[in-house]
Amino acid sequence: MSSYRQILLCFGLMFCFYLPCCVKSDELQILLNLKSALNESNTNVLDSWEATSSVCSFNGITCNAQGFVKEIELSHQNLLGVLPLDSICQLQYLDKLSLGFNLLYGEITEELGNCLKLQYLDLGNNFFTGSFPDISSLSNLHYLYLNGSGFSGTFPWKSLENTTNLAVLSIGDNPFDRIEFPDQILKLKKLYWLYMANCSIEGKIPPAIGNLTELIELELQYNYLSGEIPAEIGKLHKLWQLELYNNELTGKLPVGLRNLTKLEFFDASANNLEGDISEVRYLTNLVSLQLFKNKFSGEVPPELGEFKKLVNLSLYTNLLTGLLPQKLGSWAEFNYIDVSENFLTGPIPPDMCKKGTMRAVLMLQNKFSGEIPTTYASCTTLKRFRVSNNSLIGIVPAGIWGLPEVDIIDVAYNQLEGPITADIKNAKQMGILSAEYNRFSGELPEEISEAKSLVRIELHENQFFGKIPHGIGELKRLSNLNLQNNRLSGSIPNSLGSCASISNINMADNVLSGKIPSSLGSLPTLNSLNLSRNQLSGKIPESLSLLKLNLVDLSYNRLTGPIPTSFSIEAYNGSFIGNPGLCSSTIRHFKQCQPDSDMSKDTHTLILWLTLGAPILLVSLGCFLYIRRNEKDNSLPLKEESWNIKSFHVLTFTEYEILDFVKQENLIGKGGSGNVYKVTLPNGVELAVKHIRKSHRKSLSTSMVFNKSAGKEKEFDMEVQTLSSIRHVNVVKLYCSITSEDSCLLVYEYLRNGSLWDRLHTSNKMELDWDIRYKIAVGAAKGLEYLHHGCERLVIHRDVKSSNILLDEFMKPRIADFGLAKIVQSNGAKDSTHVIAGTHGYIAPEYGYTYKVNEKSDVYSFGVVLMELVSGKRPIEPEFGDNKDIVSWVCSKMNNKESILSIVDPRIPEVLKEDVIKVLRVAILCTTRLPAVRPTMRTVVHMLEEAEPCKLVGIVISKEGEHKIKEADKFNLLL
Repeated sequence: MSSYRQILLCFGLMFCFYLPCCVKSDELQILLNLKSALNESNTNVLDSWEATSSVCSFNGITCNAQGFVKEIELSHQNLLGVLPLDSICQLQYLDKLSLGFNLLYGEITEELGNCLKLQYLDLGNNFFTGSFPDISSLSNLHYLYLNGSGFSGTFPWKSLENTTNLAVLSIGDNPFDRIEFPDQILKLKKLYWLYMANCSIEGKIPPAIGNLTELIELELQYNYLSGEIPAEIGKLHKLWQLELYNNELTGKLPVGLRNLTKLEFFDASANNLEGDISEVRYLTNLVSLQLFKNKFSGEVPPELGEFKKLVNLSLYTNLLTGLLPQKLGSWAEFNYIDVSENFLTGPIPPDMCKKGTMRAVLMLQNKFSGEIPTTYASCTTLKRFRVSNNSLIGIVPAGIWGLPEVDIIDVAYNQLEGPITADIKNAKQMGILSAEYNRFSGELPEEISEAKSLVRIELHENQFFGKIPHGIGELKRLSNLNLQNNRLSGSIPNSLGSCASISNINMADNVLSGKIPSSLGSLPTLNSLNLSRNQLSGKIPESLSLLKLNLVDLSYNRLTGPIPTSFSIEAYNGSFIGNPGLCSSTIRHFKQCQPDSDMSKDTHTLILWLTLGAPILLVSLGCFLYIRRNEKDNSLPLKEESWNIKSFHVLTFTEYEILDFVKQENLIGKGGSGNVYKVTLPNGVELAVKHIRKSHRKSLSTSMVFNKSAGKEKEFDMEVQTLSSIRHVNVVKLYCSITSEDSCLLVYEYLRNGSLWDRLHTSNKMELDWDIRYKIAVGAAKGLEYLHHGCERLVIHRDVKSSNILLDEFMKPRIADFGLAKIVQSNGAKDSTHVIAGTHGYIAPEYGYTYKVNEKSDVYSFGVVLMELVSGKRPIEPEFGDNKDIVSWVCSKMNNKESILSIVDPRIPEVLKEDVIKVLRVAILCTTRLPAVRPTMRTVVHMLEEAEPCKLVGIVISKEGEHKIKEADKFNLLL
């Protein structure tokens, strides 16, 4: 019996000895399963995860003293796949799971609650879907990072009641359901970092926030918080960063804010705060102070001039008065100042670049006086120097013109004088030179031609004299040259014809002489040419008639000879007056051109035939007009009444020619805001006319209702006027509006190849090869980029879709139909609007939880268009399933390379499919659920132009240089 017991004891000891080996074997299998789930990645971080190795030697794995897996640290590794949480949570000793900044997707299931020992969980900056599960069982959690991971629905706030040890809670940048500030947060007394930015928190900031006395960082920006900032926030003595940016807060900065003496970063910008900012005078450790876009008044506290750490100061768009502290920025490595759009007075502080690190001086639209300090002439780090719209005097220090890194010099609308110096040759990065409406004088330096990056030269309304630099033609990027109302003399440089990108030339009101260079006729993008009120002589170059100019003004010169045939229409009458030597055979008020003495016999014969045929022609024309008039009277659907025409381009037609075509047989389309008719003028020009009946109470904006109030009429006129000012090759041209009491006609250019929708999806569709589709994508992107970034005020289209992308005879795209366009006012409190707009299948998901829209909503819709181009499918198809659209369908195909390639339109050859996937990558980035993570249209254009095979595309989006999000291209990892 004793031998039997000994045997049992021996087996027991052997079992206990081998048990850890079994457990470790299980852990090995769990990690190999994890590797298998993520094996689509192109990273080599998991290469060391082999069955023949110890798990403790795996990259990213840390074991405890007994050799069991304690930590998994695989953040920032471009890992792609779905997490096998049911397997991972079998690691009994796992207390850290760090997988942030990867490309993980799918849902996080309830199995997460089985990771009972977790103290550190980081799933942030991934692409998960669905809601986040209950984590009540994870009572050991100290650190929870979920920011920017795509979670939605209702966050399990109640489960936080069991995680009382939390020190870090980072759940921002997720589109959770809107909720008032959760009470559960206020019970987490050990929190030192609370990141709840952009996660749909509304209501007031509760006074009990002051009980979280361990807080070092409190970030609540991009929410819907309202009411006043509670005074109890002054109890958070350890605060290092306080972010309240872009909410709906009101009232004054609370008394007691002064107690936050450790505060280094404070941002309460883009709210409705008021009163003075005297409380910040005590925050002597501030590094960055951002209070822009509020209603603050009073003076800037003089104590700010003594802040030893301050490097960033943004107070723009407030009501501040008085002086800026003269020692401002002189202590630390100052970065930038923006105090624009206030009522500040006195001199510019001289020492903000004392440490040689200043990047931006933005002080425009104030009442600053005195001279520009000479210290800025040696501030070689400056990128933007903008002090326009002030009362500055004296000479601009010479070195400022030649700062090597500067991209904008804006000193317009002051009382500055003196010359632009030869130092400008050193300004290799300068894109905009804006010095209009001053008292500058002297000759323009020849060295300006060495500033190769110049795009805009605005020097009008000054006292410059001498010749225009001959080398100006070397500025290949120049688009705008405004030199009007100076004292410039000599001839117009022939080299100007080499500025292939120029669209606007204005040299009016100078004393220029000589001939107009024929080389100007070779400028392919020239849109406006004003050379009026000079002393130019000779003939008008025939080459100018080759241009498609919206404005030409050569009036009040000394020009002679015939007006070119293309300009010989009544619309250009005012463009040539004041030139007694000009003649025309067709324009009234000009003398008739005399035939040349050496005119050929053929020409004489032609004139004879025209003379004999004139009576017949007049009789025929009379009959034609009589018939057309009767036809108009019988068929015109519009009321006979007075019409008012507002032209936005040079017109070659009258309103009555347009009215004659607004009838049923010319109908080519119908839309929510009106019918569209095709008009073919006698000269062959084709136009599209949108007819909007005011009696139908529709307008260009679905949020605007026509009535007879002056206010609404004015609002309509302003919107049309703004849209009419758009000039871009990829935006449809609006020629004019024709209005009456009951109707409005909008006259556009006609695009004969219809819409992209027609070409892709209807019975009239044509085969579009990938080369054409790609060019359509790039062109349409450039049109939207112009609306978002190139206009004086941001224009949000709000109904981007393939049917609103029209194609000309060369298949070049135009963005069309601004029926829902929103022009964002420059003084608006928010860069968004609450009006619901758009078309099903193209509407961005943020409508579902915020009803807000900004330019990122256009980016989402454009991403859908890119998916149409890639797949050939409509945004909504039965095959996608109930309540599914093309975006969700594409996301469902993210499993492997073959699945991804199946998205591509089968009509596109196999050899091109990997190139097509590059555009699909851009589409996926555009349709990311979180608006903040989507690229700008400028970035979209860059990605479409620059994408290369096997190139990892990344976007960095930042807010005021702080919280950065990096989104890598997930599809590149599959190919």
